[in-house]
Amino acid sequence: MNRFFRWAVLGLGLVGSLAHAAYSVDQLMADLAQNKGGRARFVETRYVALLDKPVQASGEMVYSPPDRLEKHTLLPKMESMVLDKDTLSLERDKRRMSINLSSRPEAQAFVESIRSTLAGNRQALEAHYKLELTGERADWMLTLLPTEPAIAALLQRIKVSGSKKQVRKIEYFQADGDRSELAIEPIDQP
Repeated sequence: MNRFFRWAVLGLGLVGSLAHAAYSVDQLMADLAQNKGGRARFVETRYVALLDKPVQASGEMVYSPPDRLEKHTLLPKMESMVLDKDTLSLERDKRRMSINLSSRPEAQAFVESIRSTLAGNRQALEAHYKLELTGERADWMLTLLPTEPAIAALLQRIKVSGSKKQVRKIEYFQADGDRSELAIEPIDQP
């Protein structure tokens, strides 16, 4: 084998290796951080052991980076949740309630699983979860495993999946076996 041919084979092998290099958490966070926010439709399906069939709700979400997230459920019943920095406001049946998340660490961890993923904030995610990423840039899944015992007592894991900078699905697996899936479809692409 002549020298040029060996270099060509090695070069092709290197290019092939790079093409199959694993998509890293840092790369995913950098992609997610580019998300400029926007509106999306959602369908949430909850699987609860005490119920005969899954419960479904749908509506719209609005994300304004880095720390405002609105979830407006339209069906089967109207309700709104607005997260603005550390305040979570809920409105249902003409009743309103606000919670300061800094006084509720379990709620803060739950909220960070969504907000910090959307913002590509690895440091905030790792404050509450161990991160495991599988897949590639066009089709990835990030698994969040709670690191704090108080959170692990409520939540087994969270799976967030998507493509490039778009989150498409969030699955919550509770410690008691119940789970929920939130399917997200962007309405307007930035």
